[in-house]
Amino acid sequence: MSWYVLRRLALIVPTLFGILVLNFVIVQAAPGGPVERMVAELKGMHTSATGQFAGTSADMIQSGGSSGGSASDSSGYRGSQGLPPELIARIEALYGFDKPPLERFVLMLKNYASFEFGDSYYRGRPVTELIVERLPVSISLGLWSTLITYLISIPLGIRKAVRHGTPFDVWSSSAIIVGYAIPSFLFAILLIVLFAGGSYLDWFPLRGLTSDNWQELSWLGKITDYLWHITLPTIAIVIGNFATLTMLTKNSFLDEISKLYVQTAMAKGLSENQVLYRHVFRNAMLIIIAGFPAAFVGMFFTGVLLIEYIFSLEGLGLLGFESVINRDYPVVFGTLFIFTLLGLLLKLISDLTYVLVDPRIDFDRREF
Repeated sequence: MSWYVLRRLALIVPTLFGILVLNFVIVQAAPGGPVERMVAELKGMHTSATGQFAGTSADMIQSGGSSGGSASDSSGYRGSQGLPPELIARIEALYGFDKPPLERFVLMLKNYASFEFGDSYYRGRPVTELIVERLPVSISLGLWSTLITYLISIPLGIRKAVRHGTPFDVWSSSAIIVGYAIPSFLFAILLIVLFAGGSYLDWFPLRGLTSDNWQELSWLGKITDYLWHITLPTIAIVIGNFATLTMLTKNSFLDEISKLYVQTAMAKGLSENQVLYRHVFRNAMLIIIAGFPAAFVGMFFTGVLLIEYIFSLEGLGLLGFESVINRDYPVVFGTLFIFTLLGLLLKLISDLTYVLVDPRIDFDRREF
């Protein structure tokens, strides 16, 4: 098993390299990069409400910067006509675009090898600092949502498999389909209207992960305040995500229950619970474990983007989205690197969990 783990860890490097190459090429072809945005800002054409860099970046350009390359009306940047070539060169040097793409990519790889992601173009802060600052929100949403989803879906799926075709199975399936059909962000709005002072009750806060006086509270008060803030966002995420896992659990158990070894165990006089949890559970859970990394990363990042926005939670999902909109490339690639690495490590942990669930699995005998 140790040899398999070492091989999987070694494969992380080329996988990360391939993903970074692909995204770097796409970014180079995308219009509206930071240089073009700065040019538009300086010419008074930038009207986006998300621009946060006009003052500081303009001051940096005025204060100096090496002329790393020539620029003119044919510089290739939209809207650069009428601006001095020296100013365009300073803007390129400010964002590192005075170097060829290959040189920039190699420099990025060297920095990423030591987890040095540079500074945000528009926030003026290190990317690592931004990620660490947003990490608690994303971890909270991801862990609680995944934990509650699995705690609900697995027992419910087993119950539905055991009582397949009964009224319980029918009405629970109907409820699951309704929950799955409602988008998480729409359910979040409904929760706000009902329980967060929208139109009816005012039981839960609408903003942030903790209250302003959180530091002044006792440890019990801090825990209560944290759970008070995290309740509605977690419910909004769970309601739209437990349906798939529930049906997957049910179908997996139904497939195992129909096999011969289950009938043999029942014929030997074992109880239903003994058959389900000593024999069926291990085999049926393999496919569910296989989907855990994707489910966790999805909730951790992409799955909570709108939830973070609706509940004003400063998480990594919102950070990544804003960075893509603003063409904040250091933050885009930094978050991409972190989540790709996290997903690959979780996939390895998922494979190791296979062995814990079913010791008959031996990855060392597999051929790559």
